Amino acid sequence: MSALGGRLAEWGYALGWRAVPKLPRSAAGTAFSVAADVLARRGRAGVEQLRRNLARVVPQAGPAELDDLTRRALRSYARYWHETFLLPSWDAARVCDRVEVTGADYLDAALSEGNGAVLALPHTGNWDVAGVWLVSHSGNFTTVAERLRPESLYERFVAYRKSLGFEVVPADGSVSFRALLRRLRENKVVCLVGDRDITGSGLPVSFFGDDARFPVGPARLAVSTGAALLPVGSWFTDGGWGVRIHPRVRVSTRDEVGAATQALADVFAGDIAAHPTDWHMLQAFWDADRGQDSGLRSAA
Repeated sequence: MSALGGRLAEWGYALGWRAVPKLPRSAAGTAFSVAADVLARRGRAGVEQLRRNLARVVPQAGPAELDDLTRRALRSYARYWHETFLLPSWDAARVCDRVEVTGADYLDAALSEGNGAVLALPHTGNWDVAGVWLVSHSGNFTTVAERLRPESLYERFVAYRKSLGFEVVPADGSVSFRALLRRLRENKVVCLVGDRDITGSGLPVSFFGDDARFPVGPARLAVSTGAALLPVGSWFTDGGWGVRIHPRVRVSTRDEVGAATQALADVFAGDIAAHPTDWHMLQAFWDADRGQDSGLRSAA
């Protein structure tokens, strides 16, 4: 992204957080949905990649169904951004009342052991809302934020998530890894998005029957600290949000990190198959598509 593009993006997000909460919610929601429909019809690179990704998730879908899935997925993604601009102005207790959570006992059991918990999530639903629920349930947790350019844009997103009660550390390799280790050794919760490898150092997995790469961080943290590794799914419901905390993925030694990462991929695939239009993946994801990733990244 150019310096000008970064500055325009920052202004756009700033305007969103300032203006969207002042608009009638139904009207703003309609505007976001209409924008999603326009993007679906224009079918630019990110939209086309989303369609190809959905074709792998729903292989039986024909062209018309794929068009509909893509439109609904873009509407879901638009809803995520609409809610992103609204969340800081919402009452956290009222948000939590609309979150339907299953599996919270797995998290409670993990924390009772005293070694912390690593929650791994895919890019589905509204993970920030899941974080708001987690703060109310277990207290502050720590997550990682990818560095953005310009730095002021990165700082704006960090401030946004801090306003929701999250602790955010920058994605700076060994520095962030050590910070997360410290939190787990204090019996805290660490949340990591675990489906897309942006570093190029991820582990190979089979995902919907084809080769992909997943980040190694969640399983490595669990091995290094004895923390419970818990996959989490999230999706939208008509009246709010669904969150499912899955049973612990067992990983005790470094030799088991690959198998644990594959287990995460399998759990994610099950949740994504159940809610395919809530998986917000507009980038090339599978190894076979990675050659196109640089162009799709900027288009998305």
